[in-house]
This record gives sequence, C-alpha cells and structure tokens, in this order.
Amino acid sequence: MSRLDLVALITLLCSTSVVLAMGSKPKSDDEALATRIAPVAKLEMAAAKGSGPEGAKSGEEIYKAACSACHESGAAGAPKPGDKAAWGPRLGQGLDGLLKSSTAGKNAMPPRGGADVTDNELARAIIFMANKSGAKFKEPKIKK
Repeated sequence: MSRLDLVALITLLCSTSVVLAMGSKPKSDDEALATRIAPVAKLEMAAAKGSGPEGAKSGEEIYKAACSACHESGAAGAPKPGDKAAWGPRLGQGLDGLLKSSTAGKNAMPPRGGADVTDNELARAIIFMANKSGAKFKEPKIKK
C-alpha cells in the first residue's frame, strides 16, 4: 500500500469515527431508507356527502341504494312504491309505526332494510316510498 493510500484510508476512518461518535449517519442513508420503506399507497377517509346535514342521505338516495332491490320488483311481498292497495294498510300505521317495523325488520326484510342508516335517514326512505303511494308524510326533524 502506498503512503498516499494509507493517508486516504486513515482520513476516511477518522472522519467516519467522528461522525459515528457524534451519533449521526450520513444523510444519504436516511433518505435512501425512507424511500425504501415509504408506503406504496395512502388511504384517506372523507365524510359522506349527502344532501342533508352532516352527510345525511336523502330518502331517494337510500331507496335507490338499499330499498329498491326488493321494493321495485315486489320481491318477498315488499310493497312497490306507488301501489296504493299494498301500501294502504301500512300507511294506517303512520310514519312512527312504519319506522318501528322497518327498524326491527319485517317478514323477509332485515332490520333497517339491511342498510347502514340513521333513524332519520331510514325515515326519509320510508317517506319517499310512502308518499309515492298516497301518504303525505313530512320530513322528520333532524336529531343529533
């Protein structure tokens, strides 16, 4: 080994020792590490954007998303919106009665129609269907 190589090696070892003794690593290693372990994707959750306050969905939105699967075709005896004969006896229960049976589930219909909705959203869906069938229910007051 030449004298020049020996001096270069000693200089390299001394500078590395000083840097490591001070508790730091070369920045390029940290940057390379951060790049290697960075997530490949990022997921951000946003609040639902409905037509009502605080992301509440309208009755029509809920009907289309959950209720229409059975109520459009009349599957398992589900009354079709606009069928006044089928809705007549049900409308006699009033909105509170319809909401109570919808919350618990009725015949083949699961609780809340299988939808993940609030009481107010469920009431809006009921109002949407019932008013198409002759009812004159009003929008419920928002409960927080």
